[in-house]
Amino acid sequence: MYVVFSVGTAGSGKSLLTSALREWLEEKGWDVYVVNLDPGAHSLPYEPDLDVRSSISLEELMEKYELGPNGALMLAVDLIAARALELLRELVDSSPDYVLVDTPGQMEPFVYRPSGPLIVEQFPGESKAMLFLMDGWLVSNPINYVSVQLLAASVSLRFRIPFLRLLTKVDLIEDQVERVLSWSKPSELEAAIASSSDGDVYLMHRRLLSALARGGYLERPIPVSAVTRAGFITLSSALANVFSGGEDVQD
Repeated sequence: MYVVFSVGTAGSGKSLLTSALREWLEEKGWDVYVVNLDPGAHSLPYEPDLDVRSSISLEELMEKYELGPNGALMLAVDLIAARALELLRELVDSSPDYVLVDTPGQMEPFVYRPSGPLIVEQFPGESKAMLFLMDGWLVSNPINYVSVQLLAASVSLRFRIPFLRLLTKVDLIEDQVERVLSWSKPSELEAAIASSSDGDVYLMHRRLLSALARGGYLERPIPVSAVTRAGFITLSSALANVFSGGEDVQD
């Protein structure tokens, strides 16, 4: 059982990628099980096999504990962690090939509270990976690119499982994709920062860039589109490499 968690900033395309990746894997012959961990999702582009909304309601938590939406979401994530073994019982019984886990739209309650890593740990099996979605629109600016790469580094350190960075929505930024991908080279990214900023902003981001490069966290993302499926062959190969040393037995 291969478990793949999708994480990223709000609007980066987690749910749409989950839907498209499910279709892609099923077409390749894999048995795929999809989990929605976002209790605040109003609608989804896929039909989840396990949906936390069926047992945890943000509206009920807000009313019962007099919480706002953010407070209710944090409590909901804690409740998911506390009930994880119960919630995942059906998944264990199903024993699919792939489990795709769509995490909350607002990543902070899942990523930075103790509950997030605890939830990941309670998913069955040892073959787990995380996809970090970098919104193509957002990171087409070099300053934003540094900030999101720094965020990706912090997430990878929190969860300590195989970690892949994805550049999403490439169908919407076709003329900028190569430029953004070139920023995986520190010299290219520093030049881009220098051309778009100065003073304290430039100095701060140059230092952040240096720290990311020294730590090996300035990795080249895989460019993908959930709409056109661009990059899905590369993504599939990367997952196969993570889970089975590069051998995609149902290619």
